[in-house]
Amino acid sequence: MGPIPYGKQHITQEDINAVVEALKSDFLTQGPAVVQFEKLFADYVGAKYAVAVANGTAALHLSTLVLNLKPGETVITTPITFAASANCVRYCGADVAFADIDPETYLLDINALRKKLNANKEQNIKGLVIVDFAGYPANMEEFRKLADKFGLWIIEDACHSPGGYFTDSNNKKQFCGNGNFADLTVFSFHPVKHIATAEGGMVTTNSKELYEKLLLLRTHGIIKDPEKMRENHGGWYYEMQELGYNYRLTDIQSSLGVSQLKRADEGLQKRKKIADTYDKAFAGSTIKIPSVAANASHAYHLYVIQTSKRLELYNHLKSKNIFCQVHYIPVHLQPYYRDLGFKKGDFPVSESYYDKCLSLPMYPTLTENEQAYVINQILSFIKDI
Repeated sequence: MGPIPYGKQHITQEDINAVVEALKSDFLTQGPAVVQFEKLFADYVGAKYAVAVANGTAALHLSTLVLNLKPGETVITTPITFAASANCVRYCGADVAFADIDPETYLLDINALRKKLNANKEQNIKGLVIVDFAGYPANMEEFRKLADKFGLWIIEDACHSPGGYFTDSNNKKQFCGNGNFADLTVFSFHPVKHIATAEGGMVTTNSKELYEKLLLLRTHGIIKDPEKMRENHGGWYYEMQELGYNYRLTDIQSSLGVSQLKRADEGLQKRKKIADTYDKAFAGSTIKIPSVAANASHAYHLYVIQTSKRLELYNHLKSKNIFCQVHYIPVHLQPYYRDLGFKKGDFPVSESYYDKCLSLPMYPTLTENEQAYVINQILSFIKDI
C-alpha cells in the first residue's frame, strides 16, 4: 500500500485544461476569471457578494481591517483552530481572548463564551471569530443573538466548511458563508481543502459597504473610478486613498477554482460517505468519533477521532505508511501567545481535546481499499492495547 496522507488535492484533466486556457489568455493576474469565480462562489454559498483574495489568512486580515479593528480592542475566538484565526486580530494591534470549546462538537462553546462576555463587560470586546472547525457548521443564529446582545460583529471562519449548513429555528437550511448571521465569512482554497487553487481565499458578505471596502484594501487601497477620485489628471490617473495590500488572487488560480467548484458537491458527498464508513467501523470501540447534531450538515474537511493512546497510534499508523495529522495545537499554548500571558490550564477542554485528537485520512479520492486498510490498522492497534 502506497503512502496515505491525511489530506490530498484532486486535480483532473478539466482542471488542467482550465489553467492552460488561462495561461493562453490575455490575463494572468487579476482579470475576468477572478470575477467569474467570485460570482459563482457567492451563488454557491448563497451570499450577495464575494471577494477573491490571495489566501485564507489574507481573507481574515482584510476582514478585521474593514471592520475597523484597532489597538486596545479585543476579539474572542477558539483555541482549537489554525493560528491565523487569532493572528488576524494581532495584525491590527488588537488583543486576542479565547473561550473554551464544546467537548462534543469541538466548536467554540457558546455557554463558555456567554460566561466570558458577562464577566468582562468592562473589557473593550468588539467582535468574535467563530470557526466551523473540521467542517462542522457553527449555529450562527445562536451566536448572532449573543453577539447582538453585546453589540459585537462576527467573522465566520468557514475555511473548513464550504457546503456545510445548519438548520435554523425556522427549519431553514443556513449554508456556511451565506451572510445571514455573520458580518463576513472567510474561506481557504489550500490544496487539502474542498476547493483548491494552490493558495487562495474568499470573503463573502451581504453588506455592500463592507464589500466595497474589501475591494479597495485588496488592491493597495487604490481606486481608478473617476467618480470616486479627488482629482483626475487623465486616463492614466489613479489614487491610493487607503493603506491597502496586494492580496489579489490571479486569473490562473481563479480558473482552477471555477473548475474545482463545478464538482464541489460531488466531493462533499464523497467526504460524507467516507465519514459514514469511519463512523460504522469505530462504533462501539474505544475510539471516540465525531458527534454531529441532527440540525447540522458536516462538511468533513477533517475526520477527527480521539484516543488516549494518540501518540502511540500516530506512530503505529506512520509505520504502516498512513500519515495522519493533529488539528490543532491549542493556539494559546503557542510560544507567541504564551509570551502574551496565556498558559496551560487556561482552557482545559481544549487542552484535553488536544491530548487525544487525531485527524484520519479524509479526501474525495481516498479509495475503499485505502480506507479499509486505515480502519483495519486502527482496529488491530486498539485490540492489542
